[in-house]
Amino acid sequence: MTHDDIAFSEALDLGEMLAARKISSVELTKLYLDRLEQYGSTYGAVVTIMRERGLREAAQADSELAAGKRRSPIHGVPYGVKDLLAAVGAPTTWGAAPYKNQHFNFDGTVVQRLHAAGAVLIAKLAMVELAGGFGYNTADASFTGPGRTPWNRDFWSGGSSSGPGAATAAGLVGFSIGSETDGSIMVPSSFCGVSGLRPTYGRVSRHGAMALMWTSDKLGPIARSARDAIAILRIIAGKDANDPTSQTKPFSTLNGKARIGVLKGARAKSQREVVANFDASLDVLRGVADLVENVSLPDFPYGAAFGALINGECSAAFRDLIESGRSGELQSVDDKTGGYVTYGTLAVDFVDAMRVRSKVNDAMYKLMSEYDALVFPTTATVANPIAVPFSESYNDTPGEIDPTTPANMAGIPAISVPNGFGQNGLPTAIAFIGKAWGEAQIAQLAQSLQRRTDFHKRHPKLVTVAK
Repeated sequence: MTHDDIAFSEALDLGEMLAARKISSVELTKLYLDRLEQYGSTYGAVVTIMRERGLREAAQADSELAAGKRRSPIHGVPYGVKDLLAAVGAPTTWGAAPYKNQHFNFDGTVVQRLHAAGAVLIAKLAMVELAGGFGYNTADASFTGPGRTPWNRDFWSGGSSSGPGAATAAGLVGFSIGSETDGSIMVPSSFCGVSGLRPTYGRVSRHGAMALMWTSDKLGPIARSARDAIAILRIIAGKDANDPTSQTKPFSTLNGKARIGVLKGARAKSQREVVANFDASLDVLRGVADLVENVSLPDFPYGAAFGALINGECSAAFRDLIESGRSGELQSVDDKTGGYVTYGTLAVDFVDAMRVRSKVNDAMYKLMSEYDALVFPTTATVANPIAVPFSESYNDTPGEIDPTTPANMAGIPAISVPNGFGQNGLPTAIAFIGKAWGEAQIAQLAQSLQRRTDFHKRHPKLVTVAK
């Protein structure tokens, strides 16, 4: 195998290679560290390369594997985390200049659990500043610069998990951890052609992670395949005394033929290639599931309600930053003042939005009781150009529906997997929304698609630019 073959291997395959002693964790870690050095800045994917910690953990992994002590299927596999998750040995910057020198002397729970599984932390990965809470309008909304999709660096890798999406797609890490409040795992996974799994709210502890919206923030894996993603989720999931919202729930799989609802309007305003690839994916899924077309989402003012909720919670999370005036140090012109907009959210609007959310939860749970999954194109378009503000780009024209927000309001899981290519050679993707705690079920459906297609096995040809 070439170095590229190894670097783009699925995490579970790397774990098997390590267990069979076909490669050492130190060798694999050095390979990824070198790739981070060579390509990380080209794609705006990395904040801090953790060479010392990575090599120390890799040596420990090799010693344990040699002694026959295999902690998990990803023992010895190098990975990176979005830079809103605390980890000893590097700053935790939240993607924002005011926090460039912020250090925590502990690992977040997700990092602790991956360490206990023998995985090797090698990088803190780039993100949109403050996870996009202040309403950015351009890709260049981080002190590290814009995230760029490895398929064409003139286009965005998506936000706010821009670094995890780009780094995973470019083969700079074996897998990564991102976060989602309202699309921040799904969109980068779509734009970068990788597999991202947003878990049920409460499935994964957020201890040690930056808070954007306490009632909607979720941490989850971005990987090269659905089988990688669910394997990683099983490792990081579970109750944590440091996060009272976290729970331990069983992972249940599907028995018999699945029933999948195709969301009404899923193709509306989508690019031609996105629609064609979505329909081709549905043709594949018909072999393993019963498909029901034109399933409608419950009718609620999702945008207004979610906007009031995130504005209120984000303002509370970053109250000190806003009131001190230090938000003026942020990169994005919109973010410099956006905090004052969120800060002005009326209490009555927040309370009304909470009431709407309760109704949304009930309606979404009722809808999901009829289906094993709902499907739609993850994004209506391929990645938008770096140089064009979102308000002027084709990616600012959403389809008739956008299921991302209602699903996030209800806290239910989703997975995005690549399903082809569109304009400018950029990836497209299909998303599966599942029942609460149904991550294994939607991953099972995504794996059925990936066993019959090879888009998750394709990888971009990388370039380097002068630093």
